[in-house]
Amino acid sequence: MDAVLTLIASPDADLDAQGRLGLLRRALENLGAETAPADWLSPGRACDIAFDGLSCDQADAAARTVLAQTGGPGGIDIIAQPQADRRKRLLVADMESTLIQQEMLDELADLVGLRERIAQITYRAMNGEIDFKEALRERVGLLAGLPVDALEQCYRRVTLMPGAEILTRTLLAHGVRCVLVSGGFRFFTARVRELLGFHEDQGNDLEISDGRLSGRAVEPILDKDAKHAALIRCAAAQHLPLRLTLAVGDGANDLPMLLAAGLGVAFRAKPAIAAEAHARIDHGDLTALLYAQGYRDEEFVHP
Repeated sequence: MDAVLTLIASPDADLDAQGRLGLLRRALENLGAETAPADWLSPGRACDIAFDGLSCDQADAAARTVLAQTGGPGGIDIIAQPQADRRKRLLVADMESTLIQQEMLDELADLVGLRERIAQITYRAMNGEIDFKEALRERVGLLAGLPVDALEQCYRRVTLMPGAEILTRTLLAHGVRCVLVSGGFRFFTARVRELLGFHEDQGNDLEISDGRLSGRAVEPILDKDAKHAALIRCAAAQHLPLRLTLAVGDGANDLPMLLAAGLGVAFRAKPAIAAEAHARIDHGDLTALLYAQGYRDEEFVHP
């Protein structure tokens, strides 16, 4: 069959509650599709339903309607896509609130008692309400005078997003090129790259003067256009068509690369970004990106 609908349950959700998989298949068939029985990628947690004769957008909408009607605790993520070239050869990933659970400027702001003020700017920038470059300059300006040692202090707060290590180790084991592209700072991206084994990282730089933050970021600032350009550059370097690329992120500065990638996933994203992305993960962890590509539990590489 030409297309596949992947369903991924959060730990507290019952993927087949009230016979929802059967109801879902019937809903697709009522729209003129031919469907296959559920193929379990992870027992009780993730499955594929292959289908023909229906667009991916129609299948996605029908599945969401069935899930809304059957209800129940927890949440279920849905990704509908073509079967062809489902397994990607390049991953380009955002870092903050994607591979790690923190926003590092917010953590730095915490050291000077400005966390709430800077976090509000961060949220508005990531939701596309204000210009990313100007928001970055404003936030960095508020940190002027902070000792450079604060960067290392903040890095010790970093916690990986659940599933990040399994995602990266599994893709690396299958020969996938992994690139970290962040609107954050290379002090942190370089360390996260090494921690997770990514092939390369790209980010912004902070200007340092006499052992303290000057309050300025080094220009030019990496923004949404630079992230999109990085996806194009990395794909070209690997001689890959964009259909063989996977991108993941949560903010407005990620959206152009998400829309350009073969599979662009808005991961626990801000509302404006989740609404525009072709695929999104709202409930699962980062292993959902493996299930979306048809990986099975036995193929996962664990830390």
